[in-house]
Amino acid sequence: MFQVFTDFASWLTYAILGLSADTKLGDAIHFFIEDVSKIFVLLIVMIYFIALLRASLKVEKVRDYLAGKNRGIGYLMGSSFGAITPFCSCSSIPVFLGFTSAGIPVGITMSFLLTSPLINEVAILLLMSLLGWKFTVLYVVIGMAVGILGGLFLDTIKAERWLQSFAADALKQGQQNTQNSMQAAESTESLSFKERHEFAKEESLEIFGRVWKWVIVGVGLGAALHGFVPDGWIEQHLGDGQWWSVPAAVLLGIPLYSNATGVIPVMESLINNGLPVGTTLAFCMSTVAASFPEFILLKQVMQWRLLVTVFVMLLVSFTLVGWIFNAFSSFL
Repeated sequence: MFQVFTDFASWLTYAILGLSADTKLGDAIHFFIEDVSKIFVLLIVMIYFIALLRASLKVEKVRDYLAGKNRGIGYLMGSSFGAITPFCSCSSIPVFLGFTSAGIPVGITMSFLLTSPLINEVAILLLMSLLGWKFTVLYVVIGMAVGILGGLFLDTIKAERWLQSFAADALKQGQQNTQNSMQAAESTESLSFKERHEFAKEESLEIFGRVWKWVIVGVGLGAALHGFVPDGWIEQHLGDGQWWSVPAAVLLGIPLYSNATGVIPVMESLINNGLPVGTTLAFCMSTVAASFPEFILLKQVMQWRLLVTVFVMLLVSFTLVGWIFNAFSSFL
C-alpha cells in the first residue's frame, strides 16, 4: 500500500538529487521524503473522510451529554471524545474551559484533556502503517487508560478546589445550570452532503495548517536519528533495559514539544535505532502530553497544587507504561 511512497522517495533522492543509497545523508533524505509524503497524503485524504463522518458532532451537545452521565461512564466518554478530536495539548485548553463552564466534573474534563493530545485519528493511522496493529491497539488502550485513571484520581482528591478562582466559579455556575441547559438544547438538523463536504474540506485544511510544521520537525528529527546517529549509540546508552532508562527518557521529553502526529516518525526512528519500545513510548508520551508549553497554558486555569499533581501523575504514569512495555515487548 505504501510502496508508492518508497518508490517516490527513491526516485527523488537517488535519481533527481543524485545521492547515494550507501551514505548516511542519502539514507536520511530518503527517510525524510518517504515519511513526509506519506504523512501529508494521510493527513489530507483521511482527515477529510473522517471529518465527513464527524460533520454533525457538536461540542455543546457532547458537553450536555457528559454532564448528565454518572462518573464511570463520564470518564470513558470524556476519554473517548478526547481520542476522536483532533486537538493538540495547547488547543485543548479552550475546550477544557467549555467543559468546566458546562458544569462537568473536573475528573471527566481531565479525562478528555489527558487523552486528546495522546490519541487522534492521524496518529492511529500512522502507527498502524509504521509499527503494526498490535502496537497501535496497545497505544490507544494505554492512552485512554491514562485519561480515565487520571480523571478518577483527580476527582477522588477533589481537584476542583485547586482551580483558578474564575474557573472554579464557572464550574459551580455550570453545575447549577446544567439541567436547564440540557432541557433547552435543540437537536441538530442533519447536514446535507454539500455542507458535510464543506465542513470536511475546511477542517482538513485547518488541521493540516496546524500540524504540517510539526510533521516536518518530527520527521526531520526522525531522519537525523535514522541517518546520522551512530549504529548502536542509542542502544548502548538507553537500550540495554536499564531500569533508569525509562524515567530518563520521560525527563528528556519534558523540554520538547510536539503533537502525536509529529512525534510518531521520531518514535519509528528511535525503535529502528535500537531503543526499546517502552522507553520510546515513554519519551514520546512525555513530549506530547507533559511538555512545558502545555503546562504554561494550564497554569492559566489551574493553581500550582493541581498543576504539580497533574505533572507528577503524568510522569509516573509514563514511567510505569514504559516499564510495562519493555517487560512485555517480546509479545508485540
